[in-house]
Amino acid sequence: MLRFFKSKKHKVENKEIEIDRNNIPKHIAIIMDGNGRWAKEKKLPRTMGHRAGVESIRRIIKESHVLGIKYLTLYAFSTENWKRPKDEVGALMKLLVEYLRNEIGELNANGVVIKILGDTTKLADDCQKEIKDAVELTKDNKGVVVNIAFNYGGRDEILRAVKAVSKDVEKGIINLDDITDDIFESYLYTKGTPDPDLIIRPSGEKRISNFLLWQCAYSEFWYSNVNWPDFKEKDLHRAIYDYQNRDRRFGGV
Repeated sequence: MLRFFKSKKHKVENKEIEIDRNNIPKHIAIIMDGNGRWAKEKKLPRTMGHRAGVESIRRIIKESHVLGIKYLTLYAFSTENWKRPKDEVGALMKLLVEYLRNEIGELNANGVVIKILGDTTKLADDCQKEIKDAVELTKDNKGVVVNIAFNYGGRDEILRAVKAVSKDVEKGIINLDDITDDIFESYLYTKGTPDPDLIIRPSGEKRISNFLLWQCAYSEFWYSNVNWPDFKEKDLHRAIYDYQNRDRRFGGV
């Protein structure tokens, strides 16, 4: 079972921070970056970095549950990651299967909802099966929704949506002039999910990397030099604390 514990205070640059539990982001998205660098620093294979990153996933899902975050989106494998060495791609596929197979019971017992963002049809049969089983098992849960972006790309998502909308216009299902933001969003992988309030990227890189391109229009971004395998609850707290001290105007004054 997940361990339920209260959020604690942390020291950041000699200043004590305390998260405002009444101003928790509803949706946090994380680009889980730095697994390879973590492994390189320790003179380990890159695959070991990805495996170490799974521990951070466990930690952050648990803490998201404790803090009352409603949606957590994790960028696990992009449409561009197929360009990586075959052994690394194979290891990532195997990790997905292992993670869902080993963790789904505990996640389900604690009300977590698993959803997958991306084109799963290109994945191996065992990956597709574990994904289907996890989604089906947890679909009626009421806890934190964990979106795993796997074989996901923001441009690909938008193109797929445009094609789907175009087909429905041709069929007369919708009228061209009636297309609004809300209607278009209903064709995206994230249908029914609010846009991310906060997007976190560890490892020191400061780019979006084809992630949630439509959805991030008014997201707040937070960067950290900590590699993903070393990303702890205190780092999530720092990101949320920083978010809570920003003035979000959404284009207004």
